[in-house]
Amino acid sequence: MITFAYLGALLVSIGCLALIDRRFGLAFWYDARRSAWTVGLGVVGFLLWDVAGLLLGIFARGDSPHMTGLLLAPELPVEEAFFLTLLCYVGLLAWRWFDRTAEHRAAGRGPS
Repeated sequence: MITFAYLGALLVSIGCLALIDRRFGLAFWYDARRSAWTVGLGVVGFLLWDVAGLLLGIFARGDSPHMTGLLLAPELPVEEAFFLTLLCYVGLLAWRWFDRTAEHRAAGRGPS
């Protein structure tokens, strides 16, 4: 039986991040092209890291009844790509938030 619980939770979380992004204009609503490159390169880099770990026997796919069972490659579940997207998007939003806060403080306007 295929269940989409984990994948669904990841998609909802990414959607909520997009709402926060839109509200504050931090990443994609500030510069979509640069944000897409940033998140995309991060995901590709982490996927290469995962593949290297799998090939070296450091990483292994765990079984969970909440995952779809669909694989991008042997031992690499499709949910991993969405998790890495979530991870990179959170990192980008946090960086932009702290950067914007530092700019406002340097200008003497306080945090926004």
